[in-house]
Amino acid sequence: MPTLKGLQADFFQKPGQTDAVEAALGGWNPERWSVAPDWRPTLDHFLNSDAGRDLAQFIAQRVADGATIYPAEPLRALALTPLASVRVVILGQDPYHGPGQAEGLAFSVAPGVARPPSLRNIFKELARDHLQAGVVSAEPSAPANGSLQRWARQGVLLLNTCLTVEQGQPASHANRGWEVLTDSIVRAVLKNTRPVVFMLWGAHAQKMATTVRAAQGRHAVLCANHPSPLSALRPPQPFIGCGHFSQANDFLQKSGESAVDW
Repeated sequence: MPTLKGLQADFFQKPGQTDAVEAALGGWNPERWSVAPDWRPTLDHFLNSDAGRDLAQFIAQRVADGATIYPAEPLRALALTPLASVRVVILGQDPYHGPGQAEGLAFSVAPGVARPPSLRNIFKELARDHLQAGVVSAEPSAPANGSLQRWARQGVLLLNTCLTVEQGQPASHANRGWEVLTDSIVRAVLKNTRPVVFMLWGAHAQKMATTVRAAQGRHAVLCANHPSPLSALRPPQPFIGCGHFSQANDFLQKSGESAVDW
């Protein structure tokens, strides 16, 4: 069996460097943003609400003012992970605010972009969890880059509660309306009879725990500190050592679902 040191080294191999595309939002054009058909009713209801119209006006004005807004496709999580396929929900806060980083999936960065500290800690815990659980990856040197598209395509909804941000200004679009949509998205998932694992990392994500636990359905809630270096090793629930990846798969398999190939 490989050592923890060796396995982690594989996980932290630098990917081949490619030129990152600085993909910014060109304007408020939700009709051009691809989403899976079964998310459309939830999205349309939001777009036609007061919160949706206020958000549209705000973003259109910020673009007109010359603000650089990321990502180019705010609803990408809804395109790659249809409602019917959701098996795991991982909640983030808002997109990365550096050029070329955000790709519309929580914690994920575009291929060729350096992995931010939180994402490095996610891969570190995944390596530790795999080793502890005796998991042998089909691709021992994976992941090749920081994009989590492969998770999204397996039913892992990588959802930020705020879906846009301005360059260099974290939380700059918080409380502008996106939270109304993302709350509706979570509630739509909770209405499914299919068992879902909610992996809630940090105080912001854990605000959703009460809602999830109160919902009818066979859902699991896994809580830990945020993977940021500021909190990943701190009590009361250190992220490093949480074992969420193996716990999620154990729950899914006991519920008759297939495991996620993390």
